[in-house]
Amino acid sequence: MPQQITAAIREAGRRILGGYAELLRMPGTARFAIGAVIASMPFPMVGMTITISVQHYYGSYSLAGALTATQAISLAVMSPVLGKLVDKFGQRQVSIPTIAVWVVAAVSLISAISAHAPAWVLYCITPFMAAIPPWGAMSRRRWTLLLKGDHVRTERALSLSGVFDEAMWVVGNPLASILAVASGVLAFSFTGVCVIIGALMFLTELSTEPPSQTALARQEGVSRKDYRRRQAELQAQLGGGGVSSGFWSAGLIAVCVTWFGLGAFQSAASISIISFASEQGMKQMTGFVFACFSFSSLIGALLYGAKSWTIPLWKRFYFCLLVVNLGIASFMFARNIWTIMAIYLVIGVCQAPTWINGNQLMLHLVPPIRFTEGMAWLNAMNSIGSSAGSAIAGVFIDRYGSRGGFGVVTALALTSLAIAFIGFRQIKDSTERPDLTVMAT
Repeated sequence: MPQQITAAIREAGRRILGGYAELLRMPGTARFAIGAVIASMPFPMVGMTITISVQHYYGSYSLAGALTATQAISLAVMSPVLGKLVDKFGQRQVSIPTIAVWVVAAVSLISAISAHAPAWVLYCITPFMAAIPPWGAMSRRRWTLLLKGDHVRTERALSLSGVFDEAMWVVGNPLASILAVASGVLAFSFTGVCVIIGALMFLTELSTEPPSQTALARQEGVSRKDYRRRQAELQAQLGGGGVSSGFWSAGLIAVCVTWFGLGAFQSAASISIISFASEQGMKQMTGFVFACFSFSSLIGALLYGAKSWTIPLWKRFYFCLLVVNLGIASFMFARNIWTIMAIYLVIGVCQAPTWINGNQLMLHLVPPIRFTEGMAWLNAMNSIGSSAGSAIAGVFIDRYGSRGGFGVVTALALTSLAIAFIGFRQIKDSTERPDLTVMAT
């Protein structure tokens, strides 16, 4: 009996992880995929490090929160700009100077905090901490180029990227808390080492680097503007109306606004849960609540990518969105923290697949040569939504307690869901044909 159980576990592991292992055995893929995750450590660690370090040296949560918000907003503004530049000029050409700016900014910021510099100095330096290359988008761009012609493995690769992202957040947040409490210098130093090591792994893997718009246009002997216009028109023709001849379309706008809503109601839910747990005298449990969501999301990403889906992408997109949005909206009716934990465990399975589906939609809704830019817009809208959601919920929590915050969560979740259906027709039309996801560049 024990041998049968062991054999069953091994078989299940092979079915779930075998496809991922196959992808990582492809030449160069493990190097850039893992390098992208390591280099992305500033995303989960910088905000937490700023908050803890500033509170320690200045004794002000308001200053810490304002600086963290400044960094988040700057990141939201910079992400689409960097994504567009990467598509235009190339991954290495944009990433190297961007990393240099980030390293200088990190050294300057932690030095200013340690020296107890005036607050205005911190406000001047913090925006430059947003100089982070879009590693996740660049990694996904490499996968889509390598796997063109194979939409099943493309989806699996995007799921693998989602697994790595979830693992990064699960590790990054608590690690930042531990290091920053010990020393802000230590936390920033560790993050900087991750950036350099990850960047070296990613950027020195040249065989998988996609050509830039500039290089492709030069090969055809046309300007970059003309090349982008030709590609957009070709995508629109093959898409049967799913993609416009420009960058922005009703479907893309709907997805971006939906991602704003995702960030808004999820950040509002986080601050409302902390308030709710405090009211019940169980604030110490909030970390376990969020861990349930992250763990469930990680499992969801693993399982989602392990299966070869025949269900159209648009159906999977809306199903996962419904589960996540309606599940979080139901927090309004929770009577204790255990109920919220249970809901998170259930709906978390659809959290990572929601993001994976969003990534996949970018392959249908924007010209392939502007994929990195499209991904950057998704991340930017989510970051802006996160800042707005927590701010709005905070006002209602101060006035009405956690129930006021959960009311905001419910309103944002339902509004986000309604907005997602604005682009229903175009999203459905553009994803009925899975071969569009692998259109050659």
